[in-house]
Amino acid sequence: MKVALINGQNHKGSTYNIGKILALKLTDEENIKEVFLPRDMPEFCTGCTACFMKSETLCPHYELVHPIDKIIHDSDVLIFTTPTYVFYSSGSMKAFLDHFGYRWLVHRPEAVMFKKQAVCISTAAGGGMKKACKDIKDSLDFWGIPKTYLFAVAVYSVKWSEVSEKVRAKIEKKTDTLARKLKKHEGKARVNLKTRIYFYGIRLAQKRGGLNKADVEYWIEKGYTEEKRPWKN
Repeated sequence: MKVALINGQNHKGSTYNIGKILALKLTDEENIKEVFLPRDMPEFCTGCTACFMKSETLCPHYELVHPIDKIIHDSDVLIFTTPTYVFYSSGSMKAFLDHFGYRWLVHRPEAVMFKKQAVCISTAAGGGMKKACKDIKDSLDFWGIPKTYLFAVAVYSVKWSEVSEKVRAKIEKKTDTLARKLKKHEGKARVNLKTRIYFYGIRLAQKRGGLNKADVEYWIEKGYTEEKRPWKN
């Protein structure tokens, strides 16, 4: 199993450590690719719409985004970690996800995404973790990822070194359970009804001319306007 660990912070705090604990329960170190934001992708989306209207390769930050995109493409499980910032994900995580708007179902969904599993992990000393996780999950749902688990943890500390043994024990137990689920469903995650309905709605729109030429041509090329479906081989 190959794992991508996308961290919405540069430092290795509580959220990062929980993500790494889970990753190591899924596979060996050599099968884990780590990304740190904003270190590895420090730019904000400029809103130029080049990715939508023409090609993602024309994004002004393509040279930064593409290596991370390849890591995501080649991984079986995607683990996104973010500390909770004012009840939402970190700004660097949001800036990163903004660069993948072209991948949403309404534009150019990639078939490989429909076969992956994902985990969104967020910690805070107090609350807001679930909102931070959902902030990321929204994008992953529209990428077509069939199963995304939310792992929201109140650690009651701002430093990983100060997290109590009781909380650490709960984290170990929860990561054990989550690792078993991810292994059990490896390669078997099923696309839910909501995603299928949304796909068919967009398919109809693309057959009628779509939002732009690049999207329409992509759907025709992939066969999605006919019988081909991204979740089927």
